[in-house]
Amino acid sequence: METFQRLESEVRGYCRNWPVVFDKAVGSHVYDESGKAYLDFFAGAGSLNYGHNNPELKTSLIEYLTDDRIVHSLDAYSVAKRDFLKTFEEIVLKPRNLDYKVQFPGPAGNNAVEAALKLARKYTGRETIVNFTNGFHGMTLGALAVTGNSMKRGGAGVPLGHVATMPFDNYLDGRTPDFLWLRSLLDDSGSGLDKPAAVIVETVQGEGGINAASAQWLRELSDLCREYEILMIVDDIQMGCGRTGGFFSFEEAGITPDIVTLSKSISGYGLPMALTLFKRELDVWEPGEHNGTFRGFNPAMVTGAEALRRYWTDSSFADATRAKGHMVAARLAEIAAEHAEFGAHVRGRGLALGLAFEEADIAKRIAAESFDRGLLLETSGPEDEVAKLLPPLTISEEELTLGLDIMADAARAAVKVAQPA
Repeated sequence: METFQRLESEVRGYCRNWPVVFDKAVGSHVYDESGKAYLDFFAGAGSLNYGHNNPELKTSLIEYLTDDRIVHSLDAYSVAKRDFLKTFEEIVLKPRNLDYKVQFPGPAGNNAVEAALKLARKYTGRETIVNFTNGFHGMTLGALAVTGNSMKRGGAGVPLGHVATMPFDNYLDGRTPDFLWLRSLLDDSGSGLDKPAAVIVETVQGEGGINAASAQWLRELSDLCREYEILMIVDDIQMGCGRTGGFFSFEEAGITPDIVTLSKSISGYGLPMALTLFKRELDVWEPGEHNGTFRGFNPAMVTGAEALRRYWTDSSFADATRAKGHMVAARLAEIAAEHAEFGAHVRGRGLALGLAFEEADIAKRIAAESFDRGLLLETSGPEDEVAKLLPPLTISEEELTLGLDIMADAARAAVKVAQPA
């Protein structure tokens, strides 16, 4: 620990809640350097949907590297990129009737978001982006401007402008019809709202508290964007690649966004990779107008293509994820009912689920108690009031049951502290 404390920046975060040194990881388990096992309900913040060191993906990666195939290529053509693009088209895009161009903007989700915002502004000639309460889209300045969290925004050091924040689904508890405020501003020439270039939205707000938008709300948002000629960007960085069941989280709503951002599990193996997808007519980039040194990381394309072939050629993987999600949600509902006096309730969709409390410290204590019992999970929400579950999608039902048993015990221990004397 001394090495990290002496040399690593104070900005480090997760390690403060998990004060061990991790060494190995297989499937749904992570092991510290002493060999102690931890069941993983975190999955690299959604970057490991297919588990740690997935054997099929690892085999394809090792074979690629041992054959001295190209690793770094910027945006030069490569065999690995061609294979990924063709596989992505055949397995993901064509079956969903999506005619998207694919941009490799850089290695991380924030690169994909920055590209999406720039492209929307370039295409429309407008500046304003509509974002939503409790949304999270990244830590670079453009992505941070459309992020709601005040602590994260406060780290920017400069004003974050050219955005207009609107209420997310059910933010006002049904007291105001959906999009009444946004429509009123768009229709009123005296509202002060410049016509937006785009809206950016998560279908399930991961960092914002596992707030799931309804399919109807998403459809109405899509309709509004078409009506007012505003581009719709869906940020699917954490909720895409099967996290909610379908490959894209917006499939349930039956909508076709103009722009989609992907990262985290798109490489399948936890390797850095990001994509910005957009309708063909939006491809108005000049060559080199948006680039980055690590936008051509070929090993990620190799494992990404293999993951698509292994898990997405039919509906079985998506169906299994939905079934596991129903199982987890039912058990979380039982835990919530046990602690109803603390306002406990379940949020989320698919295998992106959360146990929320009125008192934020309870969720934090559940995470701490879970860690002590050998389970990794994080908290989310503006006050960290949600114990958040993002297990690998490949996790077994037995492992899910074990983790939920640990959570139930951790919740009982956590609420004891909150009980009145």
